[in-house]
Amino acid sequence: MQELELIQDPRITVYGRLFEAWATVTRQLDDQMEREVGIPLTWYGVLLLVGRSPGGARPIGELGLVTALTSGGVTRLVDRMAAAGYVERAPCPTDRRVIWVRLTPAGRELLARATEVHLRGIQEYMLDRLAPEDVAGLSRLLAKLGPEGAEPAAE
Repeated sequence: MQELELIQDPRITVYGRLFEAWATVTRQLDDQMEREVGIPLTWYGVLLLVGRSPGGARPIGELGLVTALTSGGVTRLVDRMAAAGYVERAPCPTDRRVIWVRLTPAGRELLARATEVHLRGIQEYMLDRLAPEDVAGLSRLLAKLGPEGAEPAAE
């Protein structure tokens, strides 16, 4: 019966709620992006990351860090997006080992259209369900859990 007590631990419950909320909203946003724009949410994530990068380019290796894909997964994703005409590869002028990913003009157009859909989805599937003070509080809490806000464990 000790294992039953362990799985009832409130820490597991709070993590489970966070995971379930993320999964639910992500699934809704992905379905909407596919339906209205014709691309998966992961493609939008790459378009957004590259589009927001200084100079409009990002090393392909960094995309794996922010998309939670393996190196091979990122390469295949960029290959598909390049074949569709939304991104292009470019050599880094200072390091031959680094390949940059840049948006094409079609990619910039797609990013603009997809961002409108994504903002509407965020509003509908997430923000409309919360009071303004809840949104502000959630933003503060999530910032504490992100890489910049992580605090060392107490010893």
